[in-house]
Amino acid sequence: MAQTRSKFLPDNFTLMLVTVVALASFLPVSGMAAAWFEKLTTACVALLFFLHGAKLSRQAILAGIMHWRLHIFIVCSTFVMFPLLGLLLKPVLVPLISPQMYVGVMFLCVLPSTVQSSIAFVSMARGNIPAAICSASASTLLGVFFTPLLVSLLVTDHGGSGSFVDAVLKIMVQLVLPFALGHLLQPWVGSFIKKHAKLTKVVDQGSILLVVYTAFSAAVVQGIWKQVSVQTLLGLLLVCAVILALALGLTTFVSRRLGWGKEDEITAVFCGSKKSLVSGVPMAKVLFASGTVGMMVLPLMLFHQMQLMVCAVLAARYARRADATEAIAAAAAAK
Repeated sequence: MAQTRSKFLPDNFTLMLVTVVALASFLPVSGMAAAWFEKLTTACVALLFFLHGAKLSRQAILAGIMHWRLHIFIVCSTFVMFPLLGLLLKPVLVPLISPQMYVGVMFLCVLPSTVQSSIAFVSMARGNIPAAICSASASTLLGVFFTPLLVSLLVTDHGGSGSFVDAVLKIMVQLVLPFALGHLLQPWVGSFIKKHAKLTKVVDQGSILLVVYTAFSAAVVQGIWKQVSVQTLLGLLLVCAVILALALGLTTFVSRRLGWGKEDEITAVFCGSKKSLVSGVPMAKVLFASGTVGMMVLPLMLFHQMQLMVCAVLAARYARRADATEAIAAAAAAK
């Protein structure tokens, strides 16, 4: 019998990310080739968001939209709690990492929540799936406006060009417009995309890998590995662990204090404690200067893998509790 991979080991996509970063470190693209790669990544990211729009189900969104208190809680966790954690922890974080890397951590803190992994973990843990779909999708859409605004307010030394309005317009054109077009065409292309899920997954992951390769190539040319030491990387891992632990702890504590049932608590915890690599990498490409994008997405890449491993364990624990509760209820009904 084939052995399954341990839940504590990186998944295939994470291994591919590490490979791409290594490739960019030794074989960075530069010059005219870099300009060509920039155009290619822009087109691939547009295709990525087109597919996300085409996959979004209006019925599922309408099914979960009524639980407005839960949605407000998740939005506040994503765009208020996380930035406050980044600001309040600054005296502790900066000695562990470089000041420039701290800017990357703050960028991580202002990103929207994930969609696919949040829904997957909520489903695994037996939470409120319609509400998770609604909240995670709303977080992605609100991030189009909130993330550039928070970057302008909190991440002042971002090295980008233009104002908040310019940043929003770029995101609208490069990300939201393809997303909206895909959603409008869903009645015609939605079934095709569902039938070819593997193909869309290739586009999904391939776009991110291409953006990461292009970003890290520019960062290597700018000397990123001369600025990031092993000590800084270890400090960054510790920083990501602290922020994730606090986010999980606070969302669990507050949702229980609000008196929600276990299903809503699960949705609040998994949707309110995550940050999106799929949205974050393209947004970094738009919001930051090309030479700094690699530095900005490095904390996000580490946090992404950490949240997947920790939430897999947490979801399994919630599922076991649900199984035990159902077994007790069945035994009581049999008496």
